[in-house]
Amino acid sequence: MKGGKMAQGILYGIGVGPGDPDFITLKAVRILSQVDIVFAASSARNTHSQAVEIAKPHLKAGVPIQMISFPMIRDKKAMEAAWQDNARTVIKVLEQGKNAAFITLGDCLTYSTYGYVLKHIQKLAPHIEICSIPGITSYQAAAARINTPLVEGEESMMLVSGVTGGDKFRKLSDRADNVVFLKAYRNAHDITKALDEAGMADKSVGIVRCGLEGEQIISDMDVFQKKKPDYWTLIISKKSGLCVQDKKETE
Repeated sequence: MKGGKMAQGILYGIGVGPGDPDFITLKAVRILSQVDIVFAASSARNTHSQAVEIAKPHLKAGVPIQMISFPMIRDKKAMEAAWQDNARTVIKVLEQGKNAAFITLGDCLTYSTYGYVLKHIQKLAPHIEICSIPGITSYQAAAARINTPLVEGEESMMLVSGVTGGDKFRKLSDRADNVVFLKAYRNAHDITKALDEAGMADKSVGIVRCGLEGEQIISDMDVFQKKKPDYWTLIISKKSGLCVQDKKETE
């Protein structure tokens, strides 16, 4: 208490890694063991969170975990309203003097729900102290899984969301030496078509559920034309070609 006012809590944005529980950082573990409350994103249809499952073993006993819903809609005004509401929910806790963690899979600042909340908290409550703790991304884990460098020498790499299929890549296919599609999911078939159009389909590999049960490494992009979509899907493609080596698990 200073001047009769309660000290503000600190917000920690924490990337807990891509799914393998061993890929969480030491700093993330240390902060998670100290916070008073944990926030995690959920969809309106499903409250399960892989990020929560990873974080749980590192939390203090009895620490509350609050799921906050992010609507999967295209209406920008409705999305903005939801993000603002979620930001206010977090701010209310922080202004009670509690330290909070907002956990996400992968890195907290790469295609992350935390990023949306962060911007609104910075706008609505600029007095709040925020500390973002990076995490290992899914594409870093996938590249390690197949023992393939993402970039070398003077190469460039393009990181693309696959939410709208291969259209973004079609416009930029000549701009980068290597490309990673995250969130391939429902549009993997169109992404692979775009890669084929660019002459890169045979220089690509798909990784499904990297580091998790049911993991698949798919070198034949034609598989994605028939395969049932899986949410945990990404595709790595290199103009110079890939030499995919399936890393054997060691104790």
